[in-house]
Amino acid sequence: MTGRPLRIAAATMLVLGLAASAATAQQGVRLRGTIEKLDGNVLAVKSRDGAELSVTLTPDVKVVGVEKASLADIAPGSFVGSAAMPQPDGTQKALEVHIFPESMRGTGEGHRPYAPVPDSTMTNGTVGDAVTAVEGHAITVRYQGGEKKIVVGPGVPIVRYAIGDKSDLKPGAPFTILSAVKKPDGTFETARVNVGRNGAVPQ
Repeated sequence: MTGRPLRIAAATMLVLGLAASAATAQQGVRLRGTIEKLDGNVLAVKSRDGAELSVTLTPDVKVVGVEKASLADIAPGSFVGSAAMPQPDGTQKALEVHIFPESMRGTGEGHRPYAPVPDSTMTNGTVGDAVTAVEGHAITVRYQGGEKKIVVGPGVPIVRYAIGDKSDLKPGAPFTILSAVKKPDGTFETARVNVGRNGAVPQ
């Protein structure tokens, strides 16, 4: 390959390379730790590994309060999400359960791998039947295209989400950002922050 075809091929590879780099830059980074302070739209935080980070909140940022809950708060029709480990019998053994407010119904609906925990899954959907299982309680979670039976054993963390605001972003509060974009200067930007209330720690 010589001359013009070679130049076209090189240009194509350059464009593809730049697109791949841009896509990588836009992939979300998961951040967890403790809030140090909020200054305008800039959140100063300390990550779990001790790093001090700066996170810019987008103008339309959503702040979601995370509160402790229990099995009694999960009712038929509730919209929930559960990280779980698949079991040989086809059920999912819950690692944690999140109860969404009605305004967040549909968030992440479906069944998929859960990247933070190897070999685990995440299922978001509407609760149907709830029965007593051998090791706890089992809930049927239905989503578009399928359903999963999730066994919630004793001691599994159950939390409830509540729509909050920037007043929840207090020094010392635990937080999780599920998808932060890392900027060239090393700072981050996000459109959503989950923050713990009354001793709850968001996962």
